[in-house]
Amino acid sequence: MNPWGLAVLALSALLLAWLGHRTLRALDRAHIADWGGRWVNRIDGFNRLFCHRFHRLSADCLPLPDTGPALVVANHVSGLDPLLLCAASRRPLRFIIATEQYHRFGLHWLFRAAGCIPVDRSGRPERAFREALKALAAGEVVALFPHGAIHLDSEPPKPLKRGVARLAQLADCPVYPVRLEGIRGEGQVVLAVFRRGRPRLTSHAPIDCHQLGDDDCLRYISAYIEPHRHPIPS
Repeated sequence: MNPWGLAVLALSALLLAWLGHRTLRALDRAHIADWGGRWVNRIDGFNRLFCHRFHRLSADCLPLPDTGPALVVANHVSGLDPLLLCAASRRPLRFIIATEQYHRFGLHWLFRAAGCIPVDRSGRPERAFREALKALAAGEVVALFPHGAIHLDSEPPKPLKRGVARLAQLADCPVYPVRLEGIRGEGQVVLAVFRRGRPRLTSHAPIDCHQLGDDDCLRYISAYIEPHRHPIPS
């Protein structure tokens, strides 16, 4: 290779190194939640930039306590939903997800690094329940979609899973309901992540399900995360 070619190659390598360094610094500045590792924190930073700048997410930070256990519950309309919730949280969220999603090719390492809790809905879901209860007892924040699967507003109402009420009562922790709207890829899993929209995240005051029965707890959650089909209980 002639000297000019070597010079161009060297300059290109320096430029790539400079761009990589700038990118990593931007990710370090953008991350908020401490996931316990530098690279996982950088993924947190990337996700926040992705959700706020590409998807134009409109949301305030979830009103979670600085420490202690909490449950975050939301309606579930797409595969983008967990990313939006993480982008609006000052604390790591441990999601309860279906085992087939947890073991999805190419993403298992990420779900494992994020502390996701796989649930085998056709086998032994009580294992995931115990793991979630253990995480709450350790003061962590557990997030779940109480419909159990993607459920659109246009579909007939679907009852919420009763496990969320039992978790809140056994762990004696508040439930933070969140309503997601404005997602362009509703009903989609992977494609929704790349379809640019204007998602909105509306968080509500926590619910003390420890003072309520299962049915009342679920009625409060439904009133906040579903469309205005249910009045907020008085």
